[in-house]
Amino acid sequence: MRPKQIVVVVAAIAAMPFLQGGCIINGEAGGTKIAFTSYRDGNEEIYVMNADGSQQTNLTNSPAWDSSPAFSPDGSKIAFVSDRDGNPEIYIMNADGTGVTRLTNNSNSDFDPTFSPDGSRIAFYSHGDGNSEIYVMNPDGSDQKRLTNNAARDSDPAFSPDGSQIAFASDRDLLYASMFHLIPSLEVYVMNADGSDQKRLTNNAANDGHPAFSPDGSKIAFASDRDGDFQVYVMNADGSGDRLRLANDPHSDYDPVFSPNGSKIAFTSYRDGRNQIYIMNTDGTGVKRLTNNANEDRHPSFPLRQKR
Repeated sequence: MRPKQIVVVVAAIAAMPFLQGGCIINGEAGGTKIAFTSYRDGNEEIYVMNADGSQQTNLTNSPAWDSSPAFSPDGSKIAFVSDRDGNPEIYIMNADGTGVTRLTNNSNSDFDPTFSPDGSRIAFYSHGDGNSEIYVMNPDGSDQKRLTNNAARDSDPAFSPDGSQIAFASDRDLLYASMFHLIPSLEVYVMNADGSDQKRLTNNAANDGHPAFSPDGSKIAFASDRDGDFQVYVMNADGSGDRLRLANDPHSDYDPVFSPNGSKIAFTSYRDGRNQIYIMNTDGTGVKRLTNNANEDRHPSFPLRQKR
């Protein structure tokens, strides 16, 4: 199972993107880089590019797969997932691809790392006991703590800009009927950064996942198949208000992430017959394709704040 694909997997069962050191360039997405996952070399590797899609550069080169990159807040580090040692684990490296270090080491599979805004913690989810739970740890891999503990699947953690909350996806509460079976439905939840006060924000018979806070903390972007195919939506951070559907397209859009200045949302889309990285305004206008190759690109990531 590949990282960051849990909503797609659940749906199938039911229907069954730098300058070294994090320096900033001028760009329409707030002057920064995008890290992403690409299959263009025959297996998953971590790449970076400018926010306009130029200067796409390979950072990892191993016979294993490397996926789900996450920039540190200042852009100097990238956490990612790799099975280079036989099991999916969390690794960290410098933003130029040097200094790769393994952070987790256990018999379970660890996925989807994301940094807290101050860079002091990394959240991720881990598979164990037949389900997945949200964990946090220090950037050196120490002090690993589990934040969720239930029989459901919890995944896709994302810190709020002030670091006080973590949004995530879970199938703990809702079921929907398909093929005469009751199937868990993923919804977006939020909790305090210590795991307390876990609350559900979405409530429908579809799958909602891949949450991402806006830089000012007022909005959460997420992916949902509530209209038949996965699309990017935006809601208020407390779950209130209308869910605005962005970049309407008959093919799947997911993995949304806000640019550091809040003016853009990068996302993965299958609209041209294979997954590629796109960017758009936060109201869904101005959609532009950033990657274009014969294989697949996905999992875009911005630094959480601009380095000045």
